[in-house]
Amino acid sequence: MNSYRSLRIALLGAGSVGSQVARLLLEQHDELAARVGAPLELVGIGVRDVDAPRDVDLPRELLTTDLGTLVAGADIVVELLGGIEPARGLLLDAIAAGADVVTANKALVAAHGPELFQAAETVGAQVAYEAAVGGAIPIIRPLEQSLAGDRVTRVMGIVNGTTNFILDRMHTEGSSLEEALRIATELGYAEADPTADIEGFDAASKATILASLAFHTEVPASRVHREGITGVTDAMVQQAERNGRVLKLVAICERLPGEPGGDARDRVSARVHPVSLPATHPLAAVHEAMNAIFVTAESAGDLMFYGAGAGGPETASAVLGDLVSIARRHVAGGPGMPGSTHAKLGLAPFGDVVARHEVALTVSDRPGVLAAVAGLFSEQGVSVESVRQDPTDGSAALVLGTHAASEARIADVLEALEAHTDVERIDSVIRLID
Repeated sequence: MNSYRSLRIALLGAGSVGSQVARLLLEQHDELAARVGAPLELVGIGVRDVDAPRDVDLPRELLTTDLGTLVAGADIVVELLGGIEPARGLLLDAIAAGADVVTANKALVAAHGPELFQAAETVGAQVAYEAAVGGAIPIIRPLEQSLAGDRVTRVMGIVNGTTNFILDRMHTEGSSLEEALRIATELGYAEADPTADIEGFDAASKATILASLAFHTEVPASRVHREGITGVTDAMVQQAERNGRVLKLVAICERLPGEPGGDARDRVSARVHPVSLPATHPLAAVHEAMNAIFVTAESAGDLMFYGAGAGGPETASAVLGDLVSIARRHVAGGPGMPGSTHAKLGLAPFGDVVARHEVALTVSDRPGVLAAVAGLFSEQGVSVESVRQDPTDGSAALVLGTHAASEARIADVLEALEAHTDVERIDSVIRLID
């Protein structure tokens, strides 16, 4: 081993992930030192309450509520607090003092990543965040490094384990959304307040990060279209199953053509919403709380990354991978490598996204209604591919499948349907991916 000095590691947060990181740093001290070429000394663990119960029995002398002082004396700061503040301020202070940073905080990276990266580049520090997307799945480094010389055209995947567990239970067990959410909460997949998961905020934060990396372009969280799963009904699940399909909440980041008659450069689209997939699609076979991400690149072709998207030990694995990588750079010398966001592609509005749709309606059961409804689609330039009609008590249930159409045109169709006197209600709208 080299005679390099010990590297001082400050850990912020001792929750399910932080406690596992601390445990591994202490238990595998010698092995990690051999990998790095220098000892990794855990100098302190910043917590809100030193007496709070924890998954791991940590040395009390390492626990402190003085996070500012802890950060000031560190070579590398590992942030696992979550949320925006005080995490953002502490990491900016750490970077200003010359420390490198490892974080699993997807909300922070999505909202303030460019600010952190710029601060780090100014002083030659490094910000690593592999654990912010996909838990144990290595996806950040492949996009940032392995595919840096390729042209990524699309990233699509299941990036939230809680919603995948819920939708999977609705398909495999026939559970309602409410029942599946209750089970997810009991098993620890969902928080007491599941809003971030079921409304798509968590997945949208990850889509921001993935799109920014894949297309070397800053993609603000505010430009990611977001829909959660709260609108998914038992009827939608049953309809998908009748057609040999499965519903999933996916994040999709892709290149779209340039503006017609305007800038010819590709534009970036990032969005999160439920989709209907064929049961034979690889993403349809992602069960329980697992994650899977597809990357399509011009030269590399299709790549798939699959694994545990959450969990203390699993996420700790990704955190330690970043920590070892950054520590090796300390030993080798030289500044941190800045990220690439210099392509500066334009951002496409959601209305320009093109997809096939399936629209389910309840309409008046009388002659001529089907023709009138189909005419509304035609008037907005949307071609109907398939129609199914099921009579009900005094009404009729229609399911219309469209050819590929822009989201803007579909929005116009829905507005026209809502205004039509024979349309009692729009039961569901789902996008189809083949």
